[in-house]
Amino acid sequence: MVTGTPQSTVESTGRAGAHSGLGGGTGTPASGSGSGRGTGGPTGGAKRAGTVITTDQDDDHQLNPERILTLIGLVGLAVGAFVFDLDVGFTALGVAVGLTLIFPKAAKGAVDKISWGTVLLIGGIVTYVSLLEEHGTVGLLGDQVAVVGVPLLAAFLICLIGAVVSAFASTTGILGALIPLAVPFLQTGAVGAIGLVTALAISRSMVDCSPFSTNGALIVANAEEKDREMVFRRLMQWGMSIVIVAPVVSWAVLVLPGW
Repeated sequence: MVTGTPQSTVESTGRAGAHSGLGGGTGTPASGSGSGRGTGGPTGGAKRAGTVITTDQDDDHQLNPERILTLIGLVGLAVGAFVFDLDVGFTALGVAVGLTLIFPKAAKGAVDKISWGTVLLIGGIVTYVSLLEEHGTVGLLGDQVAVVGVPLLAAFLICLIGAVVSAFASTTGILGALIPLAVPFLQTGAVGAIGLVTALAISRSMVDCSPFSTNGALIVANAEEKDREMVFRRLMQWGMSIVIVAPVVSWAVLVLPGW
């Protein structure tokens, strides 16, 4: 008895293997296994997919009319704010409205991505602190510190006030408001002017990571929706701890030695 694969079966299997390569494969009927493998079809598909991905990436890095006008709007915002002293917020809203009217499809959904909770929070905090400054609350605190009989303690309290208020308000504005309050006891020579000014600058700058400040608010606003609450809590913990740590460390290193 002859045992083997019939010739018709081998040929048909070989043809099936050849057709499975999608136009680029070759069958191997001589081996009797009929496992023809095609390389042209899948490889060509991979190349085509790679070409599409590369094209998409190229499109992401190319300037289009929307991006060109956006860059022009940013330049116009900077020029308007620094040269013509225009209100930054109002000018930015004007640029955003103009871009939305020109490119309504590209701007669709942009408003939904704005962290309105963060906007309202920062707006309320800044308004509140501005009212305190307008009514002289911050100046009153500084005046009370200035009459403290111990210059080193007064210097520490000024650094602490600067850090606390700067966590919720303008860092530069607070520095300009508190330095004149330190002049009376700086004139006594008990506290070094360079050390105090440096300590005050460090104290009020390190708290900019607070979620109530501009930098912290930008971090919270640009976080993913699912991570936004966690980012806010972590920045709150970090910022409130720095409000205490920064004045203590800067005072101990720069003011206490008498720099």
